[in-house]
Amino acid sequence: MRESTLQERVEEIRERIAAAARRAGRRADEITLIAVSKTHPAEAIRAAFALGVKHFGENRVQEWEEKRAALEDLPGEWHLIGHLQGNKAARAARLFHSVDSVDDLARAQRLDRARADLGAERKLRVLIEVRIAPEITKSGVGRAGLEALARQVSALNRLELLGLMCIPPFLNEAERVRPYFSELRVLKEELERTLGKKLPVLSMGMSHDFDVAIEEGATEVRVGTALFGRRALPPDSMA
Repeated sequence: MRESTLQERVEEIRERIAAAARRAGRRADEITLIAVSKTHPAEAIRAAFALGVKHFGENRVQEWEEKRAALEDLPGEWHLIGHLQGNKAARAARLFHSVDSVDDLARAQRLDRARADLGAERKLRVLIEVRIAPEITKSGVGRAGLEALARQVSALNRLELLGLMCIPPFLNEAERVRPYFSELRVLKEELERTLGKKLPVLSMGMSHDFDVAIEEGATEVRVGTALFGRRALPPDSMA
C-alpha cells in the first residue's frame, strides 16, 4: 500500500470517529483507535505508527512474536485481541501491554503467574471478553458468569481489570448491531455498581460498525480492513 493511501485511510477513520463522537455528545479524544494489524507485515505497522496510530491489535501470539523483532524501537501499545490459548499465556504476558480477551479464570491466573515470574512492575492491563450472542464459534464469558469472573480477575495482584470487550455477530447493516453494543454498555454499568469500581474501557466496534459502537459508548474501536485493506490470510497455524 502506498503511504499516501494509508494516510488517507487514517484521516478518514479519524473523521468518522470524530463525527460519531459529536453525535453522542462526546469528544473524539475519548476514543482510542486500535489498528488491527493481524496478517499485515511489520512495515505496515511502522507506517501507521508514523501517522500517529499508537495502539495495535494482534490475534495470534506467535504472529506478533515473529513481527516484534522488527518493531522493538517503536513505543507502541500492543494488544492481544484474539482468543488466548492457555499454553500461550506466559508468552502473551511478556509480549503484550494488554490482553483484551480474557474469558476464564484459569487463563487469567496463568497471566498473573507469568507476570510474577517476569518480575514485571507494571500490571498487565486486561479486559474481559463477553459473549453477547449465542454463537457457538464465539469465545467469551456468558452474562451469567461475568460478575464472578470480574471479581476473581480483580483479585489477582498483577492484572489490572479495566473493562469489557465483545465481538458481536457480523451483520451488514450496522444499525442491527447496535443492540449488542448497548447491551455491553449496560453490563459494564451494572458491573461497576456491583464491584464498586470504575471500568473505564469498552472495546467494541470494527471497520464496518465502529461509528455505532462509539454512539453506544465505545472507548476503543478495533479497525483493520478500513485501515490496512484486505489481505489473504496465512495458512492456519496455532498461536
